[in-house]
Amino acid sequence: MSRSSAMSVQASQGIQIPSVHQPDETGHFGRYGGRWVPEALVAALDELDTMYEKARHDPAFLRELDRLQKDYTGRPSPLTDVPKLSKHAGGARILLKREDLNHTGSHKINNVLGQALLTKRMGKNRVIAETGAGQHGVATATVCALLDLECVVYMGEIDTRRQASNVARMQLLGATVIPVTTGSRTLKDAINEALRDWVANVSGTHYLFGTVAGPSPIPRMVRDFHRIIGLETREQVLERCGRLPDAVAACVGGGSNSIGIFHAFLDAPSVRLVGFEPGGEGVETGRHGAVLTEGSPGALHGAFSYLLQDEDGQTAESYSISAGLDYPGVGPEHALLKDLGRTEYQTVTDTEAMDAFALLCRTEGIIPAIESAHGLAGALRLGRALGPEAIIVVNLSGRGDKDVDTAAKWFGMPRPGESADGTAIAVGGHR
Repeated sequence: MSRSSAMSVQASQGIQIPSVHQPDETGHFGRYGGRWVPEALVAALDELDTMYEKARHDPAFLRELDRLQKDYTGRPSPLTDVPKLSKHAGGARILLKREDLNHTGSHKINNVLGQALLTKRMGKNRVIAETGAGQHGVATATVCALLDLECVVYMGEIDTRRQASNVARMQLLGATVIPVTTGSRTLKDAINEALRDWVANVSGTHYLFGTVAGPSPIPRMVRDFHRIIGLETREQVLERCGRLPDAVAACVGGGSNSIGIFHAFLDAPSVRLVGFEPGGEGVETGRHGAVLTEGSPGALHGAFSYLLQDEDGQTAESYSISAGLDYPGVGPEHALLKDLGRTEYQTVTDTEAMDAFALLCRTEGIIPAIESAHGLAGALRLGRALGPEAIIVVNLSGRGDKDVDTAAKWFGMPRPGESADGTAIAVGGHR
């Protein structure tokens, strides 16, 4: 990819977003978004809004972000053809946008770099974050180490167990990881605790939110930092294929990786933009995280959007084998795009995601994050429907190192040092 890339365009012209895609002056995307927060946070959100508006037009800020994305993150991330996987999609050509190859292993570093630079500009020295799969926490801990910021990460107790390797990574990077033992002990509850911390320590602390949910200006700001994914992809696929893809697929939890790749294609009606939500054990069981396909509008974590809720309007618990998709809400821009019909949302069960996970491992030698495997499963489904002439881009939002233990349990694989029946294997002697 040439250095007339999306990053260089941003550095020379600012982060330019067509006005039709901007929220209104109250931070609403249509009826969704806004600020549903305690009075104590209003001044901090106003400060963040003002600082971000200045920074996104400041050549010095954008040059520094561009430099870090290139020399630290490793952007632009590649676009990879996967012909053996494509044979399982009815012959449709599948290409992977390789966010898994970014430093720290996912798309999360894009947003974290931008927000950490803003934190320094605001003169704050303490960062808090929430994390589910641990990838946002790892990215935040990484950049805090780089920029000499104190880092505290809230993580649901259940997630600390199923993503133990990422907990260790955060601690090695100097972050304090606080397990959250309230509620469902997953991502929703980690956000609740982080918000409580922010209210108590708002003057010297920035809450580095990890997705395109939350109160204004967070959904817009996080989206803008992730637009680099779609801007690169559009240029790369045109260079590779000579035309735009027929569809772009991505997993959807809170919605940051999907809005990041979708956004550059919103003005191309020929491109289907399809988000794949966690169907868990099946939507009919109630054990799922299918917010946009099964939820309804309501308020959660500072914004009005779609969420899972019971008949009394109380937030319902979500479920997914993927910790990063186990969230009962979604970003407000996704809610608007759903209502407008510009984007589509479908569900992928745990079984479908894990089958796609294994298939990519065995056919292409790439271990995806289980989150990303939901998008892969959806792309295989799209390919069979669209036929062999179709081109489908999948945002491979993260790598699966963190998920090896979960996958081993799912597939009934023995742990190192154990036989298939779980008994210890004798190790010793010389070779």
